Amino acid sequence: MTDVPTPRTIHDIETPAVIIDVDRADANIVRAQADADKHRLKLRPHIKTHKLPHFAKKQVAAGAVGITCQKIGEAEVMAEAGLSDIFLPYNILGRAKLDRLFALHGQVTLSVTADSLDTIAGLSATFTDTGHRLKVLVECDTGMGRCGVQTSTEALALARQIDGASGLSFGGLMTYPAPGLSRETDAWLIDARDLLKSAGLDCETISSGGTPDIWRAGDTKVATEYRPGTYIYLDRYQVAKGVGTNDDCALTVLSTVVSHPTPTRAILDAGSKALSSDTLGLPDFGELVGIPGALVTGLSEEHGNVTLSGEARLAIGQRVRVLPDHACVVSNLFDMVHLVSGETVVDILPVAARGRVT
Repeated sequence: MTDVPTPRTIHDIETPAVIIDVDRADANIVRAQADADKHRLKLRPHIKTHKLPHFAKKQVAAGAVGITCQKIGEAEVMAEAGLSDIFLPYNILGRAKLDRLFALHGQVTLSVTADSLDTIAGLSATFTDTGHRLKVLVECDTGMGRCGVQTSTEALALARQIDGASGLSFGGLMTYPAPGLSRETDAWLIDARDLLKSAGLDCETISSGGTPDIWRAGDTKVATEYRPGTYIYLDRYQVAKGVGTNDDCALTVLSTVVSHPTPTRAILDAGSKALSSDTLGLPDFGELVGIPGALVTGLSEEHGNVTLSGEARLAIGQRVRVLPDHACVVSNLFDMVHLVSGETVVDILPVAARGRVT
């Protein structure tokens, strides 16, 4: 493989490539931590967006109590990099995964979730040391329609099972709330907390979170910690939700115009392998930064179709930056990211937790 000179500026980077504006990312970290501190809410950022120990450490240094990982593989990468307090809000099932979880428990302060007796049975059979219990929270479906118990009564039943297991400790409640349902989420969790308390089970932690409602997190009457992920980079979906503006978005995909078949259609060298097809409900796949009326309206594997309207114009060979709909998925498509300040490349980092989906 031919050695490629290390790029010094954004103009030297081969396309397609992920560009991270470090000044914006750092500002987003500081802004979210300050808001959490103001409302006396613990922040436990989700690393699924950046997948980088570099930024996880920055988040903890800014005041986060720890990090959140979605898969054991991600947690293993972060633990190896020195992150010491990890929440893994996922049902862990199967002997191989439980063995890996057990090993991880010996390295870091670890907590997990469960929403079924099946999950708890596997955990209780694996973790039996009364002197080093695994903290387990009950996952609650407060309106998202994904994982989680459906009622407070179910939450109580699982909490009792956790509390009765010799190597487990009941840690509280966890939810991933549906965007825009903050009040409903609060009411659900308050009801469950009070029911558990009446049964003699205190909820040390009530964990909620998600970037779409991050600026309403302080309105909660029950959550003790919040787990935003995308806030560090933001994207078109989060802008549509009012979390920030395009000027706050830190991640873009640098791309080159490789064809211009018609006056209103151009082709980029960034397709579905560089720009996620996950639109989160938006009508297109991205927009070209600084070029109003230039939208990515179609993707094949290696080609991105740009529709031009109004005064939007492009030229073959022109380099553009695409603001994607969903930054988290884009992070998982690249081996490395380029950190830039202005047009200067300040670092190139491997996406350490990329592909760690087991």
